[in-house]
Amino acid sequence: MTLNVDTPAPARRPGPRRTAGHRSPGRGGRGFARFDLRATPYFLVSPYFLLFAIFGVFPLGYTLWVSLYDWELAGDKTFLGLDNYINLITDGAFWNAVVNTLGMFVISTIPQLVLALIIANALNKRIRGRLFFRLGVLLPLVTSVVAVAVVFTQLYGRDYGMINWFLGLFGVDAIEWQNQSWSAWIAISTMIDWRWTGYNAIILLAAMQTIPKDLYEAAALDGASPRRQFWQITVPMLRPTLVFVVFISTIGGLTLFTEPVMFEGNPTMAGGATGQYQTVAMFIVKEAFRDFDMGYASAAAWLLFALILIGTLINYSFTRRIGGKK
Repeated sequence: MTLNVDTPAPARRPGPRRTAGHRSPGRGGRGFARFDLRATPYFLVSPYFLLFAIFGVFPLGYTLWVSLYDWELAGDKTFLGLDNYINLITDGAFWNAVVNTLGMFVISTIPQLVLALIIANALNKRIRGRLFFRLGVLLPLVTSVVAVAVVFTQLYGRDYGMINWFLGLFGVDAIEWQNQSWSAWIAISTMIDWRWTGYNAIILLAAMQTIPKDLYEAAALDGASPRRQFWQITVPMLRPTLVFVVFISTIGGLTLFTEPVMFEGNPTMAGGATGQYQTVAMFIVKEAFRDFDMGYASAAAWLLFALILIGTLINYSFTRRIGGKK
C-alpha cells in the first residue's frame, strides 16, 4: 500500500520588475567600481606626497648638488667635488657652532622632558581647576617667539635685568649673560624650556589618559605606592610617546635658530663677539646670505642633517630602554 501526497511547489517570489532605465551593472560598471576602489586611496593621499616631493625631496637633492660646487650667489659656479665637506671638517668656526648647538640642546632638552613628565603626571590627577591648568600650560606655545625672546633678553640684562637683581639678593655679582658661552647657553635654554615644556606635557598627558585604570587599581591592591606605580606602570606605558617627544625635541634642538638670533639682537648671525652662542643653523645662514657662499652653506646643511640623524638614533636607543627589558 502506498500513499501518494502531492506537495505544492514553493511559490516563486516576484522579482523586481525591470524597467527601461534600470539595468544590472555590466562589465564596464564593475571595472569602474574596481578601479575606483583601488585608485581612490592613492588619489586621496597623493597631495601630501606631491607636496613632500616638491618641498622636501627636491630641496634635499638640490642642496646636495649645490654643495659640490663653489656656488656664489650671483657669480660663477665651479665644481669642487667634496672640497666643501673637507674644508668644513677642518673649519674651527663650524665645530664651534656644533659645540654650541649640542650644549644648548643638552641643557634645554633634558630638563624640559623631565619637567614635562612631572607636569603631565600632576595634571593627570584629580585636582580642582584641572581644565584651567591644562589650558594654561599651552599659553607659552601661542606666544610669539619674538616676544618671548625680547622679554627674556630684558630679564637677562646686565644692569637692570631681573635675574641679576635676584642673584644680587644672595650676594652674586652681576653676570654678563651674553659674554660667556655657559651663561648664554643657560639664557637661551630657558627660553626654549618656557616655550616647549607645556606642549610636551600635553602630549604626555594625552598618552597617560589612555593607560587602563585597572592596572593602577591592581597595583594599589598589591600595595604598590604611587611612586612605584609611576615608574613601573606609567613610564613603561609611555615609551612610544616618549620616543616621539624625544624625536621632535632632538630635531628642534639641533636646528635651533630664532631664540639665539633674537637674543643676539643683531642680524649678523655671528652669535656674539666670538661666536659663543652661534648655532649650526646660524652658521649656515651666515655663510649663505652674508658671505654669499651657497656651496659651503649647503655642505654645512648636509652635515647638520647627518648630525640630526646621529642624535636621533642615539636618543632612540636610549629611550626605547626606558622602563623596559630591551
